[in-house]
Amino acid sequence: MCGIVGVSGSPSASENVHQGLLILQHRGQDSAGITSFDSRTAKFHTHKDLGQVSTVFSAKDLSKLQGDVAIGHTRYSTIGEIRECDLQPMMVGYPYAVAMAHNGNLSNCVDLKKKLTNLGHFFTSDNDLEVLLHLLTLNLSQAKENVFFDKLCTAVKEILHSAEGGFSVVATIGGEGMMAFRDRYGIRPLIYGVKRNEDQSLSYCFSSESSVLNFLNFTVIGEVEAGELILVKPDGTLLKKSLMKSGSLPCMFEWIYFAGAESKMEGRSIYETRLKLGRQLGQRIKNDETMGAVDIVVPVPDTSRASAIALSEELNLPYREVLIKNRYVQRSFIQNGQDRRKMTVNLKFSVIREQVEGKNVLLVDDSIVRGTTSRKIVELLKEHGAKNVYLASTCPPIVSPCYYGIDFPTTDELVAFGRDEKEIETLLNVERVFYNHVSDLSEAMDNASFCKACLNTEYPYPVREGHRV
Repeated sequence: MCGIVGVSGSPSASENVHQGLLILQHRGQDSAGITSFDSRTAKFHTHKDLGQVSTVFSAKDLSKLQGDVAIGHTRYSTIGEIRECDLQPMMVGYPYAVAMAHNGNLSNCVDLKKKLTNLGHFFTSDNDLEVLLHLLTLNLSQAKENVFFDKLCTAVKEILHSAEGGFSVVATIGGEGMMAFRDRYGIRPLIYGVKRNEDQSLSYCFSSESSVLNFLNFTVIGEVEAGELILVKPDGTLLKKSLMKSGSLPCMFEWIYFAGAESKMEGRSIYETRLKLGRQLGQRIKNDETMGAVDIVVPVPDTSRASAIALSEELNLPYREVLIKNRYVQRSFIQNGQDRRKMTVNLKFSVIREQVEGKNVLLVDDSIVRGTTSRKIVELLKEHGAKNVYLASTCPPIVSPCYYGIDFPTTDELVAFGRDEKEIETLLNVERVFYNHVSDLSEAMDNASFCKACLNTEYPYPVREGHRV
């Protein structure tokens, strides 16, 4: 999962993209990059590096990113240690000069890369964005249309036919404008908006989350639809076309964990959805006659706060912030590698002993994936005197890998795979564990369609040997 931003038609495009990336920092801390295009000189400018947005870009770096079009990216890697050659945005120069950034994962990347290599294409990274770039250049070179937008439609449609996985893309094409498209199921998010500049020209912004558009004072138009292509021409004209839609299946984990609470996706508030999930979880616990007494409800900061508040209200129990988070440690879920996750959890939390000593604690988390964080937090609470710890997850049990851009590991590493609740309780050292059901999640999301492959193995694309997680 990554964050992407694209701005066109703005004299401060790179500055806007930089601000947007700061807002999306929670979506990945491995690296950041911006590429701009200056229509006056017909030149691209790029700066990217390992690290968080605030450390990658200095004022001097931003001043060099001239142009009225810019795209940016902040990343966490799902494919092992990140290398400099994998950083985004990436560029190609033929048959058009294109700079591109994406959020997501091509599950059939290995097969596509092999086919392209056999056609004479060369690769310099392990990033599946490079595969998308090569597919685009190949398809553009073969397209017969005279009008560029028609040519682009043909090229992107071929990508949607051949590329499997979840991906949202922003790109700037030298002299032709900025484009954006989503995979045919709309698994990965992409939202866009418009505002009028002082000279009455139009500026457009594309982003992984609506919070960026709101901060930059863009009026949200809506989602880039599943399988839809949008091109913003240099004169501000917006062209769009639905190329291939197999159904709308946005990733439910955006509402559970990844997206900022202030954002909206598919017209649905992230915060309100998390409140609903907390209420449902509270009802489930309230109706459990075997549940022991609870003294306080404790959230695992930050993304479970809204759900924990709603749950505490539902159960009429005190809500207490007893886990104090170190703000300078990355989100443990999106750390690369299990050892780094364990170290991060050790550094991440401290406990207010006076609030937990001798008490029965109901710990609320957004999800339980590997169990690493949960085990450590339970251990910390008991070390600080908690009498009993009950664990509640707003997300249903995660039982299978995600091939579409979230770093869910093999099934053997998933704590819920092949285990019943009693076995999970033993493994996590808790008195009880509670999960919302898939039906609860559907209800909280207004019964809209969404991708739930990690919950029930119903994958949008066929699962094949060699699928890339």
